Amino acid sequence: MIAWILHLPPPAMPHVPDNFWRFTVIICIQIVILAFGFGFLGVVTYLEYLAPPDPVCQLMRSYPGELTMIVTLIATVLSVIAATLFTLSVKEALRHRMWKPISLIHLSTGIALAQGSHILKHRYVGLTILTLFIFGVMRLLTAGWTTLLTPSYFMWPVQLNGSEIDITGSAFATLLRGEFIANDLIQDNALEVLDVGGMLSGVAAAGYTFGLPGTFNFNGAKYNMSTQGIVPTIESFSGSDGIPDANGTRLGFSGGNVTVNTGVIPGSHASVYIPQGFSRNYSISQQGLTANVSCRVIASNQTQYLWNTNNSYLIYANAAAAASSSSNSITGLRLWSISANCGNNTLTTYEYVTMVDANGTTSSPGSGFLPSVVCLGQNTNQTYANFTIFTQGFYKYGFLKASMCEVVPLLTTVRADYSNEEISSEITSITPFGPENIELLSFIAGVAKFQSINSQGLTSSTIGDTLYSIYSSTTTGYIDNNLNDTQVYTELEDYWRGVVEFSATFLRSGFMATGSFPDNVIPNNLSSQVTGTMFISTIGWTRWAKNSPTYLLATLPLTITTILTFACALYSILEAWKEHQDRLREDKERAEHPGYIGHSRIHHRAHFDVSNTIHLIMACAAGDLALKDFSEGPGQPSIKKFVSEPPVVALIWGYFRSLLSFVFGLV
Repeated sequence: MIAWILHLPPPAMPHVPDNFWRFTVIICIQIVILAFGFGFLGVVTYLEYLAPPDPVCQLMRSYPGELTMIVTLIATVLSVIAATLFTLSVKEALRHRMWKPISLIHLSTGIALAQGSHILKHRYVGLTILTLFIFGVMRLLTAGWTTLLTPSYFMWPVQLNGSEIDITGSAFATLLRGEFIANDLIQDNALEVLDVGGMLSGVAAAGYTFGLPGTFNFNGAKYNMSTQGIVPTIESFSGSDGIPDANGTRLGFSGGNVTVNTGVIPGSHASVYIPQGFSRNYSISQQGLTANVSCRVIASNQTQYLWNTNNSYLIYANAAAAASSSSNSITGLRLWSISANCGNNTLTTYEYVTMVDANGTTSSPGSGFLPSVVCLGQNTNQTYANFTIFTQGFYKYGFLKASMCEVVPLLTTVRADYSNEEISSEITSITPFGPENIELLSFIAGVAKFQSINSQGLTSSTIGDTLYSIYSSTTTGYIDNNLNDTQVYTELEDYWRGVVEFSATFLRSGFMATGSFPDNVIPNNLSSQVTGTMFISTIGWTRWAKNSPTYLLATLPLTITTILTFACALYSILEAWKEHQDRLREDKERAEHPGYIGHSRIHHRAHFDVSNTIHLIMACAAGDLALKDFSEGPGQPSIKKFVSEPPVVALIWGYFRSLLSFVFGLV
């Protein structure tokens, strides 16, 4: 039994068609190209944003022409490979199809596709459209690859979060009250905070209304028009990097590094490299503070305000200086006691000193006096919610009548945009002050009081000069002839709004300065969350919109080409297997019947090229090409071979023999 098994013939191995491995290579290459295209598209779709390393991005930015050339070259190579694989598969499929009767139009169609061309036959609209469609798909391959692979400039959004000092709650009110006590300050006292900064913030805000540049700088940070009460929460925009001394934080802040802890929120693809980019812009939602300011003239019948500017007297006179021609000597000083009713018929009085001549009048035509009184106001619940500024201009500032400005501070949430080294803000929500904000209101009113008192010098007022110079820079002629009350009050409202917003920025900066809290960490009960987005300008690839036709343009030609290549390759493999079975059957018949001729096929035809005209003519001359529906007239056979038309074949074949003999000397 064992000996019988050992002598059994080995099992027959399945036959592999001659073209199997060749088409396996074609299919594999086409699959690799298709996988690369869809893989790249899938990666970009999955990640949403894809950018090369920063050095590569810089090269792309510096050499746009070379970048276009490289991308086009890669797209062309991939397209040529895909198109070549398609034409090879079409040639092989048509070669197998020609061993069966085939019509002339179908043969022409196959030859056109094998040559990468098309046909134009109005009698065969379907075949014409088919060849034009495939021809167009082949031409769109390069465009599709170029669209898919070409990088573009885009803004990469990255989510951020962090925290800042919360000046709106009761915890901060307690902290601020402690600072008032520690610095021996009482409610409604003037708070001496960076006189120049407060003044400039008002100037920038007022000037912007009249079309003047509205950039304001504080602590190294640059604000557009006004601070809007915010503090920078982005490190690169935070300004000064100096370390404040022990007394240089909180209410004693005079500039220095502000602690920033805003960071990137890990996204769903935390391992993806985020480039530094060409530039970075930020859009942050954070706390702000502003004010509604309404200024109007005090009518003569509004005596309840008890605005009194008539109490003044000469406290110093220098007759010798008056007689001297020198303009550097003080000829006289006048003490002004300016008072107003701040509620409950209680007068609040501020004192000012101005320089006058020996007679007690103004010392020079350019002198000006603009006194102000700041009063905290109460609402119906007897809680402080606003404050009022009484003011009036004299001499040079005589255009400003006795007026009152009601200031209502508001807590806000703003959308701060950090770009081009400048911070601009837009208010998104407003909340009025509550009882827990009384200390904050006192601080703001104290800053306004300090500005109103200290802005007045011996001969001029900073506030008055601001009103005068800003408007005079935007008009012609004498100011008293052109200035109306509406314009004056609009400018004055913007000025005080800028001062109020600056006071909040100063307060936040002082309490967020390095050294204000242990380890520079703001306690949780004093912190407010900030959120936003960082936009990185870079170059790379982004996921297209779902309704964008770019997907189809980029992938459809490659997909169609691959499908057609697969179809032709599989057809050729199947036909080769069938032809092998026919050969086996013929060989068997020939062995059993020695006189059997069979189909007389030439089995070794691997070098036959249907797109080669000489090969086609030689096939016709050999009589092996059978054309379907190619007859000489009605009633003639439907299948004929070119060999049945010796005059035509002989003439053509003779011509090519002569041509070959002349060129190559082969025949």
